[in-house]
Amino acid sequence: MRVKSTRFIYQLFLCSAIVVSIAQAQNSGTPSQGTVEKIKVHGKSLEGNLEGDSPDRDVLIYLPPSYAKEPNRRYPVVYFLHGYSLNAERYWNIMTVPEAADQDNVSVATREMILVHPDAFTVYDGSMYSNSLTTGDWEGYIAQDLVNYVDSHYRTVADRNSRGLAGHSMGGYGTVRIGMKHPEVFSVLYAMSSCCLMNNPQPGQGRGPAPTTQTAGRGGFAKALFAQAAAWAPNPMNPPQYFDLPEKDGQIQPLVAAKWVANSPLVMVDQYVPSLRKYRAIALDVGLQDGLLANNQDLDQALTRLGIPHTFETYEGTHTSRVKERFAAKVLPFFSANLTFSEARPAKAK
Repeated sequence: MRVKSTRFIYQLFLCSAIVVSIAQAQNSGTPSQGTVEKIKVHGKSLEGNLEGDSPDRDVLIYLPPSYAKEPNRRYPVVYFLHGYSLNAERYWNIMTVPEAADQDNVSVATREMILVHPDAFTVYDGSMYSNSLTTGDWEGYIAQDLVNYVDSHYRTVADRNSRGLAGHSMGGYGTVRIGMKHPEVFSVLYAMSSCCLMNNPQPGQGRGPAPTTQTAGRGGFAKALFAQAAAWAPNPMNPPQYFDLPEKDGQIQPLVAAKWVANSPLVMVDQYVPSLRKYRAIALDVGLQDGLLANNQDLDQALTRLGIPHTFETYEGTHTSRVKERFAAKVLPFFSANLTFSEARPAKAK
């Protein structure tokens, strides 16, 4: 059973409806704290995008407590991709990233890592982490521009075995999508409550009517549909929005609809088995009350069918109810257990 289009859009808007009271971190009881930097990282991959979004993107960086004290030490890096309709800083605050990392660092289960959260908020509230003339090449930005910048400006272990990629909702989609295509960059994946695993805009497929300019033109509903169209069906010859919708004048446009389907990880996964088998560890999770449960279960079953080692966990919760808790209790320890924390040393000459 596939998730309905309207249900997916509803789940996207749950992200923007989260109301979180962020308490100030208490210094008592924690031996040391990491530092936070907010920087801008230019994306050559994003230059010239037709939406007019800036290629200079905000990026939040967490540096662990020992970073300033041990100038010769290098660290693995975890890149986290935020969900639709909220920017990276909102996710950062919701998950209380510095506090979560500081607390985990005093646990025997978690070791110190650099955490990187890029901002993919666009004119339509989300890039879908895809490669598009309209939105820009977000795959290239994450896997190349951003990683190269971080490796050249921070003391990282600059090796795929020491890089992880994670994300929630749209960011979970980005984790699976980019992960499939770039095993040379990352070695560990954790996708939380991934959206957009199966995108079929055809009417009569249990997904409601196909999106149109008229039905999409309803506030935030329009932005969600336009974000998908801009990412998956760009059209430089169709100003001013520079994308195509899968329905026109009451008729489905088969080629455009096929582009949406082709950008579905459940359709793509069979093509990337060799890439996925290169990963040291892959984890998926989703709440039992999440409207995206069925598609996430489908991805688990697909990976199992294809013989790709991974873990899949369900839990009591909705799409947004336990992101903060699971980031601290599941995501960070998972990367700590599976990333390499030291540089590979060259073999001695005989």
